[in-house]
Amino acid sequence: MRTVTVAATQMACTWDIPANIERAERLVRTAAAQGANIVLVQELFETPYFCQAQDARFFDLAQPFADNPLIAHFARLAAELGVVLPVSYFERAGRAHFNSLAVIDADGTVLGNYRKSHIPDGPGYTEKFYFSPGDTGFRVWRTRFGTIGCGICWDQWFPEAARAMALLGAEILFYPTAIGSEPHDPAIDSAAHWQRVMQGHAAANLVPVVASNRVGTEEGRNGTAITFYGSSFIADQTGGKLTEADRGTESVLTATFDLAAIERQRRAWGLFRDRRPELYGPLSSLDGQG
Repeated sequence: MRTVTVAATQMACTWDIPANIERAERLVRTAAAQGANIVLVQELFETPYFCQAQDARFFDLAQPFADNPLIAHFARLAAELGVVLPVSYFERAGRAHFNSLAVIDADGTVLGNYRKSHIPDGPGYTEKFYFSPGDTGFRVWRTRFGTIGCGICWDQWFPEAARAMALLGAEILFYPTAIGSEPHDPAIDSAAHWQRVMQGHAAANLVPVVASNRVGTEEGRNGTAITFYGSSFIADQTGGKLTEADRGTESVLTATFDLAAIERQRRAWGLFRDRRPELYGPLSSLDGQG
């Protein structure tokens, strides 16, 4: 057996940045006290989701990867608690800006940085104004508790990203997100769709999936508002939901996996044995003609 306990968390955010950091730390501590080895906090938890509006003043929130105070704070926490922490943050790199995630090992070592590959642009989710498309490529991280892959929010809609991380050796996939109501159409509710697409990644790759979303209603600068629908969850390697948070409550979820048993199942099922990469040429182009 090679067991690991993972945790998904969800919380509301305000413009009191120190309070957001304290709240995230408290959730990590709660998860660790419940036996979690790897704890996921939601996307861009340091602030409200500022991408509702296009406002150049928000670029002042970005910090470099090196000597980043938020990353340093959670690196100390990871070392204290002996947990792995993927930490989402707003990155400034020269004159470029990225929606990024630092992976911190259980001894506090910062293993590296991932930059969000797929950047959405729609009413209330105008991320292309703020973030360049990530240039790191999909990556996996060998941590004390297993090899993990991390996407960020919009990345989770793309099966190619999940497959790439699985091929690189990811044993668990983690997705910090910020998604909720659609300001232009309150009738749209994507919560179940949002869950199902990630459940599909788990099932197609035989890897557990952990997703953390935010909760609460946040007001934009131009009269808009988004109510984030929580619904954070953990799925097993067949895509079945093991545990799920509600749509509005600050929460900590945990689940335990035997990574050795899952590896045996993955090998026996034959999905990676029977792949035909030479037939997948259309995936290499936008119009299917690659």
